[in-house]
Amino acid sequence: MNKKETILIVDDEKDMRFYLENLITSFGYQTASTGSGLEAIEKVKTINPALIVLDLMMPEMDGIEVLRRLKEINGDIPVIMLSAHGHTDSVVRAMKIGASDFINKPFEPEVIEITINQVLERKNLLLEVRRLKEEINKQTRYDLVFSNSKKMTDIKSIIEQVAETNITVLVRGESGTGKELVARAIHATSLRRDKPFVKVLCTALPDNLLESELFGYEKGAFTGAMRRKPGKFELANSGTIFLDEIGDMHPSLQAKLLQVLQDGEFARVGGESDVKVDVRVIAATNKDLDRAVKEGNFREDLFYRLNVVSIVIPPLRERKEDIPFLIEHFLNKYNLQYNKDLKKLSEETMARFMEYNWPGNIRELENMIKRAVILGNEKTVLTRFKSLDAKTDLHYMNENQRPKVRTEQKTIPDNGFSLKAVNKRALADFEKETIRDILNKTHWNRKEAAQMLKISYKSLLNKIKEYELDKI
Repeated sequence: MNKKETILIVDDEKDMRFYLENLITSFGYQTASTGSGLEAIEKVKTINPALIVLDLMMPEMDGIEVLRRLKEINGDIPVIMLSAHGHTDSVVRAMKIGASDFINKPFEPEVIEITINQVLERKNLLLEVRRLKEEINKQTRYDLVFSNSKKMTDIKSIIEQVAETNITVLVRGESGTGKELVARAIHATSLRRDKPFVKVLCTALPDNLLESELFGYEKGAFTGAMRRKPGKFELANSGTIFLDEIGDMHPSLQAKLLQVLQDGEFARVGGESDVKVDVRVIAATNKDLDRAVKEGNFREDLFYRLNVVSIVIPPLRERKEDIPFLIEHFLNKYNLQYNKDLKKLSEETMARFMEYNWPGNIRELENMIKRAVILGNEKTVLTRFKSLDAKTDLHYMNENQRPKVRTEQKTIPDNGFSLKAVNKRALADFEKETIRDILNKTHWNRKEAAQMLKISYKSLLNKIKEYELDKI
């Protein structure tokens, strides 16, 4: 919840306005105030408050009429009504019009704080649900995945068979192959298509935060847990939850996930009672889970629960017949998005695209096309290919095929140089190329790459940004 949001106070009593302003400001929010209903209506048009605290009884225009007009302007702004005892009928009318809550005068300061927090939390949840529904209703280009190759046509056939069931699906494939699009295709063709599709990236958060993200928490569960918060499983109730990179989930969370799959229920962090949900689970991974099970890094019982139906997406290098189709799609997409006019690629560039091994798969292809469209030419793409030839492609050669490294004489500039600067530059270049090679070898699994490089995940992200390795 953003405590910098503005709360508009509308009350004709000057002392009450002053008191509420100071009180609500002490909670960490910004405030604006007015003693007139008409002024409040005008203010809403300019400051767009996150919430309105509105007195029921005011001269000229009472709170009921102000509420009605406010809802006509923006029905999404929650309104808390302030009322004196004995105005029950007016409160009922206000609630029917759309008031979010009401507080009786006189009141304790804690009542105001609790009510504001609860109303804003409900608002945020409703906005999240609406966003998820809008996402469902967007036209999604699933033909981007199920294009021309027989392998992808076979996957489409599997999706059509399992979509209308509640069966758990495990989607496997290298990073960038389109695992999320497959998951969305399953959801969009299922009986749950008009319900939420909630994505959770299991590598994005530390294990303790991921548990709170997935299952929610109770008030007081840990320091900073000021109120109950629902998790992603609750938000996905009646719909689908997509657990991306499931292979990186900590064993303690694997046990809790197994309980959800078996019983359809779980306990929030710090909770004593179970929460029951009806959620379809689709998981994805770029790891070898069979091997992880044998090595004891992934629960065998959870693996069998997830692997009821397994969909393996082939890498782009194994279905190169899709490349022309994908290029056309991304050219159209980014020409429209950036108002450009790069209609097609040259024969030379197309040949390089068909020869290249695409360790980053569709995501890497998309980034290259995006770059070409934005810059309006293919020169940077061709330059990029030249720098990749001696590095990325080596990953797919055996030892006998790999060219021998030859040490060449470096030309030293004759205009003076600093040995310290040269050493620093050489070290940075070596570090950059090492990180790039490890990222390619792990197919851009940043967590695995960080482990191989023996640095923290955050340090790796900083290095990627520093060397612009994510800009293809």
